[in-house]
Amino acid sequence: MLSDWLILICAFAYVGLLFAIAFYADMRSDSGRSIISNPYIYTLSIAVYCTAWTFYGSVGRAAGSGIGFLPIYFGPTLMACLWWFVLRKIVRISKAHRITSIADFIGSRYGKSAFVGGVVTVIAVVGIMPYISLQLKAVAASYNVLLTHPEIADTAASRAFYGDTALYVALALAAFTILFGTRHIDITERHEGMVAAIAFESLIKLIAFLAVGLFVVFAVFSGPADLFAKAAEVPEVAKLFGFDAMPGGYASWLSLTFLAMMAIMFLPRQFQVLVVENVNEEHIRKASWLFPLYLLLINLFVLPIAIAGLILFPEGTVDPDTFVLTLPMTGNAEYLALFAFIGGLSAATGMVIVATIAISTMVCNDLVIPFLLRMNALHREDMSGLLLMIRRGAIIVILLMGYLYFRLIGESYALVTIGLVSFAAAAQFAPPILIGIYWKGASRAGAIAGLMGGFLVWAYTLVLPGFARSGWLSQVFLEEGLLGLSWLRPYQLLGLDTFDPITHAVFWSMLVNVGLLVGVSLFANQSAIERIQATLFVDVFKRGSKTRDSRIWESTTSVAEIREILARFIGTDQAVKAFEQFALERGQVLRDEMRAESALVEYTERQLAGAIGAASARVMMGSVVKGEELSIEGVMKILDETSQVLEYSRQLEQKSRELEAATGELKAANERLTELDRLKDEFVSTVSHELRTPLTSIRAFSEILRDSPELSSNQREEYLDIIVKESERLTRLINEVLNLAKIESEGVEWNMQCVDLRHAIEEALVATQQLVAESGTALIKRMPDESVEVTVDKDRVIQVVINLISNAVKFCDGENCQIGVRIFQNDGRACVEVTDNGSGIPHGEQERIFEKFHQVSDAQDGKPRGTGLGLPICRRIVEHHGGKIWVESELGQGATFIFTLPLRAIEDRAEIPQIA
Repeated sequence: MLSDWLILICAFAYVGLLFAIAFYADMRSDSGRSIISNPYIYTLSIAVYCTAWTFYGSVGRAAGSGIGFLPIYFGPTLMACLWWFVLRKIVRISKAHRITSIADFIGSRYGKSAFVGGVVTVIAVVGIMPYISLQLKAVAASYNVLLTHPEIADTAASRAFYGDTALYVALALAAFTILFGTRHIDITERHEGMVAAIAFESLIKLIAFLAVGLFVVFAVFSGPADLFAKAAEVPEVAKLFGFDAMPGGYASWLSLTFLAMMAIMFLPRQFQVLVVENVNEEHIRKASWLFPLYLLLINLFVLPIAIAGLILFPEGTVDPDTFVLTLPMTGNAEYLALFAFIGGLSAATGMVIVATIAISTMVCNDLVIPFLLRMNALHREDMSGLLLMIRRGAIIVILLMGYLYFRLIGESYALVTIGLVSFAAAAQFAPPILIGIYWKGASRAGAIAGLMGGFLVWAYTLVLPGFARSGWLSQVFLEEGLLGLSWLRPYQLLGLDTFDPITHAVFWSMLVNVGLLVGVSLFANQSAIERIQATLFVDVFKRGSKTRDSRIWESTTSVAEIREILARFIGTDQAVKAFEQFALERGQVLRDEMRAESALVEYTERQLAGAIGAASARVMMGSVVKGEELSIEGVMKILDETSQVLEYSRQLEQKSRELEAATGELKAANERLTELDRLKDEFVSTVSHELRTPLTSIRAFSEILRDSPELSSNQREEYLDIIVKESERLTRLINEVLNLAKIESEGVEWNMQCVDLRHAIEEALVATQQLVAESGTALIKRMPDESVEVTVDKDRVIQVVINLISNAVKFCDGENCQIGVRIFQNDGRACVEVTDNGSGIPHGEQERIFEKFHQVSDAQDGKPRGTGLGLPICRRIVEHHGGKIWVESELGQGATFIFTLPLRAIEDRAEIPQIA
């Protein structure tokens, strides 16, 4: 057992060392040589997350639930992976808008609303009470353990308040925090001395915890193997190695992980060190892996210490929350226990200092100052003293309220449970922040509804049951619900009884919070300033760090008057420095009689926001600046007009692109028309020639018959045969022209029937039999044995085959001419081939021969043969039936024309009459 004077001397000496560190850091800051502009200091300051809960409570939780303590540290590790994307955005926004607290951040996002900031402050004050009581309980309990061990210390409830160690701890911490964080008003609300001291405390608590862990594992036991071997011999201890020991199972694990992810970002003290105290965004990159490493180290011996305590102190003879102290005391390492006490004191005081500074700033800026502004009570020449007094008073009240919570409820919960209550309260800030920085549609009304709804559910499901368990409310409230309604039981709300109390509260409070925020925002109309602020927050990376204010001032107030406004709240010297900095950045000289331009008014408001918050600064500047502030409606009108001009410009650009595209299409069409005109001329020339030839023959032989009566009957018969053939030729030419015109104008009636393609081909062969015979060409046909049924216009298909055979005969002059006709099936289609061994078709002509008016010249005389209409007609007919036609040829090796038609499906054959 240690003497009380030794414990107090060590504690006060440690506090004195912290003051020295803070004083040195402030001196370096004033001289422009900051010691906290360092990623390692930044990371260690974030470790204020590890409070007395970590130092004492984690061991207590591990003693009851094994690895159930891990979600509290696994959650921050997961969130650290997202810091570069989420935290960096929040820091960028905060720097651009001079955000001083989490209440200021949320209030600024939702239209610089003082009411929203006030709601957040109330939630933060009420929600932080359990956490502060945790620190008071931990420090008081650890002090009593050092004084009374091995006896069991009495509880706070059994002592009068004036004999309660926790009360004096609260008062000492209040004095300590006032000296640390409210020595003067800082327009940036950064406390470099505090951050340096907190970073040092983080090192001390880490070293102290590791020292106790090493002592327990290697001095009390003979190493990890010995410790875990002895643990395996005790069934109650061995069960701690699995998930089964964790109350609530996997649902509890997930909910605690979620709570920890939100807490590391949105507990007021964490927001203070992560965002407000950040001096360089790049520090976030290194902290994203350094902080998880810190968490790993400080939790390395949690489970071994818990197991050792359960082995050495069976049957609950010692509170597991005190194992960190009682194990060294039992092992006669009293000075190690004293060092552990200093480590626990570091963990508790670090949290209390940062949390109360953050909360006192919120109370001053978002509750008291707005109230005084409404009462017109801010007319003193120097307001900085009043601001300091308000904040110092808030610190004392907050710590006394924390002590009161500890006296009323704190003894009913373990340390970890108390901390989780505060975690659940801080989680209510997550939806309005995370949704607000990514969704412009989140509205002020939605944020208020979500915050208040989630807070009420949190209070009903966690805080009020705590009063009931402590005897301050009737137990009937827990067992039967409010007004005797079973569906209002706080631990089984709406009949949901599958979760543990913390998971249950988190589920319902977050469901109500997010549901109301999104639901109300979808139906609420945002004001103009809400829309502007939403855009500034969501698009902060697009707009850069120097974001303009959401208002436009047209001021007639002088520079001197503006400076006096700022000086009232931050002091004359600070105001002068701020204006000198503005003039230096602008490269201009500010004279007192000059009119304060809009940029200076905005700059002053932003500086003022660092002292009294964005919402209060907005109200203050609006009430004292002479001249008129352009209305939001006016700003929106300007924006609307600008948007209209931009839209008109965009439409003109679009029209220009469309005109360019149309011009290109017209150019292509013109080129095509020119080509068609050329082809038309060739066609007219060809057709004229073709028409003139038979007409000339008919006329010539007719005149001979008329003028030569002496001709013999044989000659007359010969001439008449020539006239008949030329007339047939003329008729055929005219029919082709008319036929193509009908097909292209869709004026042809198609007689679709189910046909055996073999029969259609046979009819075409019969029709061309005389032509083939007269040319001396050999015809080879290959037909399948089974029927090939297609649904076609039979006459049109016969026309296609006749055209192809006629072409083959035409281009197959000479000896040993052969024409082949083959039918086969391939891949569900009927295929027809017409092959010749003529001169062939050049590759460049193989696609063009299916174009209208295009003719292939004879290989011998170079003259075109035919009219150039047969193959285009064939293509139109085949494509109408859903088929394809093409040619395969090599010069000098003949040509093969192929066309395909879809086979008729079996189920469709009964619907169409069969035609042989």
